Amino acid sequence: MASANALQGLMKWLSRDEWREPFDDLIERHLGPACERAGIARDQVADAIGGEHAGVLWGCLFEDFLTCDLDDDSNIVDDYLKRRSWKESVPNKRYMMALRASVMSLYEVSDVVRNESFLARDLLRGGEAVRVSEKSATHSLKQWDRIAARIVRVGPKFEMAGGVLAFTHELGDVVSEGFAVLKKEMLSDLRKSARHDDADVDPIVFDTEVLRHSAFLFTNVWLDDALQRALDPKPPKLCNSDGDEIAFTTVRYPLKQPCDREALECALTAIPEFHRARDDLWNWIPITPPATGKPPEGAQIVLSTFNGDSVSMGSVDLDAKSLKLEVNSPQRAQRGRTLLEPVIGPFVGEPIVESKSAAELMASPSADEGRTPSSRLPPDEERAIIQEALERHYRGLLDKPVPMLGNVSPRKAARTKKGREKLVGWLKLIENSNVRQEADSPIASYDMSWMWDELGITDFRR
Repeated sequence: MASANALQGLMKWLSRDEWREPFDDLIERHLGPACERAGIARDQVADAIGGEHAGVLWGCLFEDFLTCDLDDDSNIVDDYLKRRSWKESVPNKRYMMALRASVMSLYEVSDVVRNESFLARDLLRGGEAVRVSEKSATHSLKQWDRIAARIVRVGPKFEMAGGVLAFTHELGDVVSEGFAVLKKEMLSDLRKSARHDDADVDPIVFDTEVLRHSAFLFTNVWLDDALQRALDPKPPKLCNSDGDEIAFTTVRYPLKQPCDREALECALTAIPEFHRARDDLWNWIPITPPATGKPPEGAQIVLSTFNGDSVSMGSVDLDAKSLKLEVNSPQRAQRGRTLLEPVIGPFVGEPIVESKSAAELMASPSADEGRTPSSRLPPDEERAIIQEALERHYRGLLDKPVPMLGNVSPRKAARTKKGREKLVGWLKLIENSNVRQEADSPIASYDMSWMWDELGITDFRR
């Protein structure tokens, strides 16, 4: 990321009277729609989203203004260099001219080398990824992140300007859809005004020209989301390994009296998925992993507890008066009931079902009372167990239908071009979600490259 010092002269030049009104008009186009939808004034944005985010946003607006040709064909960079070029170093002037000709686009990040560089692939114009020389941003960028930025060539290197907006995969798709609409509109206008045929339009040149007039698209989408989260904050979403949103669910069956407890215990033990851990406890360990759903956008994955080296879907606890199924989502509770009730029906009455979201549980005064640590294993051993469980889970998914893939299995999706495109997006979404966990998390350090190899799509992992 180029130093802000390189643009200090231009920033001061912006305060001159002739630029004040056109810059204000540009600010309105970038911020106005989102502010109107949120019901706030422009000068309230910084307080709403925080000073750091507001500073980055202002940088995006400033960089966009550097590219603008006003009604009288004037441009702030041209004017500044014409009058103050003698005050600037050659590298600074090159950087200013590079920004003058730049466009903002949506990029996919990969191969991040801390304190050195990263690969950026343009998701809107296509083409090969370029190696961007960068230090500070590599501390926060993760594999398959999506960012809106201006990447410019200065001498032999590609550099990233300071106005960088981070997008989730879902928001990135919104930008892509908006860009497609703008392209269609501009192409229609071009045909009307110049009677161009599609064959006369160079796709890369045309896409760049659309982007030249579309920086507001990125800021509108980003600010809409930022204001919504700031003004209507919601707790982070947590999901289990099936993609279900976490809600701790208990299904409590009252025992019929008198109850033949020995027969009930034998019935429970006879269910293949339920493994007896002690006299009054059975762990639910599925024979094959269930079909997964797409986890909620931005959700953090929470793994179940472990029994030996297997992932537990839940547990069944038996006491003197009741049988209790405990799981971490209503969906799992329903699957558990489907397994249990045909067998335990003669011994129990109608169940009582209780469910609490993670937020409700955290808000409870007794949320932390009586809890035991999730694991007493040494960290290295726990990491190995979790990563082995992850591999078994993902291997089980390879032959299971996945909604995000059109309800076909990953192996089947890999057989067609369209299926491979969906498969690549699915794997990137999972990987990006994983690496965004805590830095020392076993999930964050889990290597999923074997899945790409297994599915024969390693060449698309770029």
